[in-house]
Amino acid sequence: QVQLVESGGGLVQAGGSLRLSCVVSGRTLSDYAMGWFRQAPGKEREFIAAIKRSGGYTYYADSVKGRFTISRDNAKNTLYLQMNSLKPEDTAIYYCAGTITGYYNIVLKEGEYDSWGQGTQVTVSS
Repeated sequence: QVQLVESGGGLVQAGGSLRLSCVVSGRTLSDYAMGWFRQAPGKEREFIAAIKRSGGYTYYADSVKGRFTISRDNAKNTLYLQMNSLKPEDTAIYYCAGTITGYYNIVLKEGEYDSWGQGTQVTVSS
């Protein structure tokens, strides 16, 4: 049974930075295409970023492009999300997600992920 555990959330001022981590256990991270999603109060969960199994290709939502960076260290079984230039509208619970898929696939749709973490809260004050 694979488990995903996020950490690194917290309270930060606008313009600040945070780095989220997602540790995968029970399976090898390199088997999974991975993504980050977030859910703000009163809103649906939305896609943020995705990365393919090897880490060689990434994709971002327009709302975070140029500010957030997704990366992975398969040797450490850990996925990362570096968040810079944070804005109050980035306040949300952030989730990592994974799915076993082809080596060259990148997965963008929430419904195509079958493993999820419990989420970590990110709050950006103005």
